[in-house]
Amino acid sequence: MTEPTEPTATPDSDADAPNTRAGYVALLGRPNVGKSTLLNRLLAFKLSITSPKPQTTRHTILGIQTLADTQIVYVDTPGLHLNGRKAMNRYMNRAAGNVLGYVDAVVFVIEALRWTDEDAAVLERLADYAGPVLLAVNKVDRVTDKPKLLPFLQQMAEKRAFAAVVPLSAQKGTNAAALETEIAKQLPANPFFFDEDQITTASKRFLAAELVREKLTRVLSDELPYALTVEIEKFEVEGRLHRISAVIWVERKGQKAIVIGDKGGTLKEAGRLARLDMEEMFDAKVHLETWVKVREGWSDDEKALRSLGFDESED
Repeated sequence: MTEPTEPTATPDSDADAPNTRAGYVALLGRPNVGKSTLLNRLLAFKLSITSPKPQTTRHTILGIQTLADTQIVYVDTPGLHLNGRKAMNRYMNRAAGNVLGYVDAVVFVIEALRWTDEDAAVLERLADYAGPVLLAVNKVDRVTDKPKLLPFLQQMAEKRAFAAVVPLSAQKGTNAAALETEIAKQLPANPFFFDEDQITTASKRFLAAELVREKLTRVLSDELPYALTVEIEKFEVEGRLHRISAVIWVERKGQKAIVIGDKGGTLKEAGRLARLDMEEMFDAKVHLETWVKVREGWSDDEKALRSLGFDESED
């Protein structure tokens, strides 16, 4: 993702100022707190892939929400994490941290009744950020001991002068509208940056690769080799037919066997589920072909990462 340029200021009077608000808002937090689920909820559209596995999100992705007089450009980010020593871990942390250089506001997402060292590290990253930071306390629907929630919220509110503290459930949608309202208050007066019907700047190739990776993540579950990525080798459009060829890269032959599964069943099921989601997302018929290939050590090789689409220019 290319960094957005600052809108050009004009020295005109207040009377000439736009009557709309628009700005970039980062969703920031440690892995697996529900940032991507929250983005999908706010957009009312499945844009970011999700799974129970930590570090599912590996790239920043823009989600554009246009309301009557406000356009919120959400920047979904990889989870900021500790102890990630591989090149891919370093890439994801840079991708998440770099957004602080251009966003107008930050939504810091944490989990209700949980505060970890990684949460503290995210808060420390925000220490030098001068813009408004909103605290979204997610997964309140999972709290069984409700009397503990209010003291937790009060404790969290003391950690920084947050613009707002909003308890919510991204999964169920509870209080998502309240968060949206609080975010809109923080955005500057600007004309809209994108067409009102645009949802993302991500390409169809990128979205297709992410959908294949999501389905593999869900089908493989605990067997999933972490060092797995997807590259789209072919994306051709013939009227309402999309012909897509996807290569799944792993690091070892044993991982290849796991991804393919018994008689190809695992790969076939992941491909079927990905194809169905693509057809819904692209509103087209999809012919999807998948292969699994081995590229040793790709997740700890900066050059290999760049060749597979982990490009610093997208941060």
